[in-house]
Amino acid sequence: MASAKTTTNHDEIRKWAEARNAKPSTVKRTTKPDDPGILRLNFPGYSGGESLQEISWEEWFRKFDEQNLALLYQESTKDGKQSNFNKLVSRSSKRVAGKLI
Repeated sequence: MASAKTTTNHDEIRKWAEARNAKPSTVKRTTKPDDPGILRLNFPGYSGGESLQEISWEEWFRKFDEQNLALLYQESTKDGKQSNFNKLVSRSSKRVAGKLI
């Protein structure tokens, strides 16, 4: 199995997402005037895009930090292809996916 990494570094997250043409987004039905709602990375061509709304990286990272999140992600699949696997997880514990952050 290909290994997953965890990060809270904004530059690392943005670089990983942009290499896959992913856009910072939020789930439309969860937004409020003063809150972007549930965060997602939107990959072009994948299902569910209609339920997402693109937001700025600044707004995405503000909510990311406010919610004390980390990104669990994978660079490549076990057969060496570029992977889009990612999941936003809580960084409330010192360990996320077995890695100290």
